[in-house]
Amino acid sequence: MKRNYRELKVGFASLIVLALFYWGFGFLKGRNVLSSTLNSYYVTYSNISGLQKSSQVSINGFSVGKVLDIYFNEDPKHRGELIVEFTVEKQVYFSKNSIVKIASDGIMGGKSLVIVPSYQGDKATPGDYLKGEVGVDLFSKLDPLQVKMESAISSIEIVAKRMSDLLDEETITELQSSIKKINTVLSSVVSTSQSIDVLVKNNDDKLNKTLSSVEATSYNLKAVSDSLAKVKILSISQKINKTVANLEGITSGIATGEGSLGKLAKDEDLYNNLEAASKELEELLRDMKEHPKRFVHFSLFGKKEKKYKKTKEN
Repeated sequence: MKRNYRELKVGFASLIVLALFYWGFGFLKGRNVLSSTLNSYYVTYSNISGLQKSSQVSINGFSVGKVLDIYFNEDPKHRGELIVEFTVEKQVYFSKNSIVKIASDGIMGGKSLVIVPSYQGDKATPGDYLKGEVGVDLFSKLDPLQVKMESAISSIEIVAKRMSDLLDEETITELQSSIKKINTVLSSVVSTSQSIDVLVKNNDDKLNKTLSSVEATSYNLKAVSDSLAKVKILSISQKINKTVANLEGITSGIATGEGSLGKLAKDEDLYNNLEAASKELEELLRDMKEHPKRFVHFSLFGKKEKKYKKTKEN
């Protein structure tokens, strides 16, 4: 009897150990076998970025479940995609339009699922497939910055090497000498500026008087130039008026018949006589061109001049 009782206790303890082992194994996988308050949902990814089973599932930073299983999609149309099954406590509410993101779970690089809840639309029911996205973690953000930093460091190293090659002992000595000369020049400039300040302060009254004299002189010159301009303009206007008066006298004399131009303009007989004389002179010149022998007689041997006989043409 005692032996049977002992065997019964050993068997009962073994069952308890097996139950605890099964519960712990399920808990690590995200399934609480002692609790029926969990719902399972699914999400599909082309790349899970290191997500593992039993990874944490959270909403607004609060843990609400775990990743239960990860396996490949057996549908030929979606070959290569991964299906992630995760559990969420029943009292958590979100709609089918919610998004499940794979996010970084700390600096150590662990991954977790983050549900971005949406409350628009129908309520998500156990077994629904939700939309999945892969979030950008800290290290992926730092990768471009790391590349830029490495490029900047390499550029700095190249510049430093070139500077070290350029700045030999002779160059450094020359630079030091140049800096000393620059310091000397700057000291001289400072001394000169101080001397100028002292000179200006000592002669402040004289400079003010000189500037006042220059201003008065410029004002007087302006007045003189304005007076000369007025006198010159007055003289020119008087000459123009005199010339206009003379022209008016000449034109009025011509209009009244005074002087040669006036008589020529007013005396029609004189004009007719001049016109007739010019016509006779023109006929005489034409006759001399056509019959020059009538007017010029020349002979080397003293030939007697023939008497002119008038022809019909003449």
